[in-house]
Amino acid sequence: MAVKEELRTLSYARGPARPLEEMTIGDLLRRTAERFGDRLAVASRHQGERLSWAELSDEADAVARGLWSLGIRRGDRVGLWSTNCIEWIVMHMGCARAGAALVNVNPAYRSHELQFTLTRSRMKVLFLWRRDKRADYEEILGRARHGLTLELEHTIYFDSPEWLALKYTPGELPAHVAVDDIANIQYTSGTTGLPKGVMLTHHNVVNNGQFLAQGFHYTEQDKIVVPVPLFHCFGCVIGTMSAVNSGAAIILPNWTFEPRATLQAVDGERATSVYGVPAMYVAELALEDFKSYDLTSLRTGMMSGAPCPVELMKRVLEEMHCRELVIAYGQTETSPVVTMSDAADPIEVRVKTVGRAMPQTEIQIASAATGETLPCGEQGEVCVRGYALMKGYDGDTVGTAQVIKEDGWLRTGDLGIMREDGCIHLTGRSRDVIIRGGENIYPREVEEFLYTHPKVDEVQVVGLPNARLGEIVAAWVRLKPGLVADVDASEEEIKEFCQGQIAYYKIPEHVRFVTEFPATLSGKIQKYKIREFEIEARGLQSVAGTATA
Repeated sequence: MAVKEELRTLSYARGPARPLEEMTIGDLLRRTAERFGDRLAVASRHQGERLSWAELSDEADAVARGLWSLGIRRGDRVGLWSTNCIEWIVMHMGCARAGAALVNVNPAYRSHELQFTLTRSRMKVLFLWRRDKRADYEEILGRARHGLTLELEHTIYFDSPEWLALKYTPGELPAHVAVDDIANIQYTSGTTGLPKGVMLTHHNVVNNGQFLAQGFHYTEQDKIVVPVPLFHCFGCVIGTMSAVNSGAAIILPNWTFEPRATLQAVDGERATSVYGVPAMYVAELALEDFKSYDLTSLRTGMMSGAPCPVELMKRVLEEMHCRELVIAYGQTETSPVVTMSDAADPIEVRVKTVGRAMPQTEIQIASAATGETLPCGEQGEVCVRGYALMKGYDGDTVGTAQVIKEDGWLRTGDLGIMREDGCIHLTGRSRDVIIRGGENIYPREVEEFLYTHPKVDEVQVVGLPNARLGEIVAAWVRLKPGLVADVDASEEEIKEFCQGQIAYYKIPEHVRFVTEFPATLSGKIQKYKIREFEIEARGLQSVAGTATA
């Protein structure tokens, strides 16, 4: 006999009712410095620099005074455009102490994207390096500023006397910073259109960091290797705020991810935790000298940022000694983590699900059509409610209302199933977002850029499964009338057009010239058919079928 619908357990769960911290990032740092002042706070191995918690707190105060000497006041925006370095951590803490909103700028951005961010964020000052192996940032900034109506008031290079002078500027610290002030603005693809500035408060990230630290069972004895980019939530919240909450040390292995540097950091620092997106773990395990590194100090770690293949997770548990490896799920709009397995959970939970609701967080699986909560075991949209929800998209009330409904539920756009035990198994995404090695790519943004190519008449961008990165970008291009593929335009020409204009990870790896696109009778392009065609044509069926949590 069929079970009556009303007697079936609904896909709703609320995490434990643990206390929320009512303090700012600056207050939290001060408390940690008082508790663990002499202990290591951050080590930047590629720079050869180390700071204790007391020293980091002093550096944050110095930056806060310097910002105030520049005229930066509570609520003003301060941009930070850099790969991983000790200055990143210092700026993060210094902006928080000053009451300024730190705007994370992706180091992969080129002039087109940087100009958009400079304009949209209204930042008053930008901190950056002049150049590195990957880019000449000074030159890119010069091109991006051309024609801007809003001019930066200050540009400060870390490799200049101005940076040192800023930190030795006498003055007062701001009198008041509120817990619901915006601490951080991060640009993400959002739901539609161009990237949106996600506004996260001190309350958001302090408490997400607190609950993460509890989930990892961190103490001041732990050392966390953070190879993920600090400009992402993975880096600046999971990587940083879990440490500030617990007194654990942050270990930066390199400017950008390098598998050997990551394992050297674990070995050399006797680290107890390591983070990464799946592609990073794949690269580390693939090193020919992998077995030469002593990883036995590892206890825990996190794999997140993209679908996590079950077999890869098992290898990390065993071969990297991360027996308490956890999986987490979230998005920038949720500060970011909303579900997480616990370090003490059985392996089955940690390899087949993304865990359960974090403390003070509500999760439901809802019907995309009606919004009603579905029974356990049925697929629907993952929805989130609680302290972790962003303050909104910067300057975009309409976009905010599209994802956060009047009843307070945020619709993530991700599809999942809730088990009877409250754990979530992700099954896909209802939104058209590509996740390449942890980088979110909104196809429309890439499409709009490709439309500026003088030979392109129409373009559709999709994500294809990739064993190493999770997904890669593919573009179908229809040329303007009279132009012939491979005669008047080539795949390499399209790719070269993107170089230096959009971030490297957004550049299509595959370009196919077509004369028409699959569409419904109403004319709506069927992107799933484009993806299915490419999977078949490129023999990606086995990769597409890889099991994930």
